[in-house]
Amino acid sequence: MAETPELQGPRVRLRRPDGAELPALAAIRAEPGVCRWWGEPQTGDLEPPADGDLLAIEVDGSVAGAIQYEEVTDPMYRSAGIDLFLGAEWEGRGLGREAVGLLARHLIDARGHHRLTIDPAAANERAIRCYEAVGFERVGLMRQYERAADGTWRDGLLMELLAAGR
Repeated sequence: MAETPELQGPRVRLRRPDGAELPALAAIRAEPGVCRWWGEPQTGDLEPPADGDLLAIEVDGSVAGAIQYEEVTDPMYRSAGIDLFLGAEWEGRGLGREAVGLLARHLIDARGHHRLTIDPAAANERAIRCYEAVGFERVGLMRQYERAADGTWRDGLLMELLAAGR
């Protein structure tokens, strides 16, 4: 697991959550708007990935959501993927865009990645606009990529950000 330092932006602070904040993160993770895209909460949702980290998104001293990354460490494919969720009360303020931008800069500048990926559901237009605002570009549609809560398959959109292009 990677050790990520605290990352500070104008309005957002990214940091490892402490144990006392896990119930607040679990409550956000269980919100209907988060479940729509992430599925029902599962054991391990709030644990850091094996080759990455999970960070709380803090705004004005409150936990607003979480952002995580996972690194591909094979030298031939070295890259990192990002994912996040925000609570409903924090949406629509550009906070997700700021959080993704902070983490992307860290992964490129401090962790040495030349390529980052993110893979929202193709129908998640709000997330796609957020990622495009940070500089991610659409690479392709992944058909029947993930299973929705109702059991149907939905498409995913593969997006990437290249360090050379930012």
